Amino acid sequence: MTSTQNAGRIAALGLVFACAGAAQSAAAYEAGDLLVRGRVIVVDPREDSGTVKSSVAGAIPGSGAGLDSDVTPELDFTYMLTPSWGLELILASSEHNVEGTGSLAGLGKLFDARTLPPTLTLQYHFNTNGTIRPYVGVGLNYTTFFDEDATSDFRGAMGGKANVHLKDSWGAAANVGVDYAINKDWFVNADVKYIDMDTEATIKTNALGRLKVDVDIDPWVYGIGIGRRF
Repeated sequence: MTSTQNAGRIAALGLVFACAGAAQSAAAYEAGDLLVRGRVIVVDPREDSGTVKSSVAGAIPGSGAGLDSDVTPELDFTYMLTPSWGLELILASSEHNVEGTGSLAGLGKLFDARTLPPTLTLQYHFNTNGTIRPYVGVGLNYTTFFDEDATSDFRGAMGGKANVHLKDSWGAAANVGVDYAINKDWFVNADVKYIDMDTEATIKTNALGRLKVDVDIDPWVYGIGIGRRF
């Protein structure tokens, strides 16, 4: 056998192994697979606030409330019902500062609060035997608010008392994203979600009695991370 024939056989063998490796790296999802992702997310509220109303003074003209963004970790689990359809449960907690807006802007930060917004979406995954695997999903979100804590300045402005409570929220959710396969089990992920989220804030004060304001928070959530198939 000539050296040229040997070289040809070696090249052919290398091509076979390369194709096998590529096939392994692009192994298709299967029913029963569990995809676990860890992401860093930016929670970016696009709030629309109503007017703040006082049980003592009535509606406060031009008043409102606004929230800042937060960067936080997120964990999600996707159970594949079929090779293309999956259920994803999203778990994260974010913290937001709430400030007075409009005629209340001079008060600055009023309070901060944390959210726990578990979200369940039904997803359709495209190209599940390829390297690049986009998906879309729609579902339901439930958000509970906790650790509401008024600032000392706001409490002082309200006569020494500002007890804050935020009403829980139910709403629709949607997301689009893509998994990029690194090998058979590991992948990189990018994801964008929209959550229909609203709340009613109630603040009990000495100076203005009970304050109430409705806020549509409606955040966009941008995430990037890494995942593994089990």
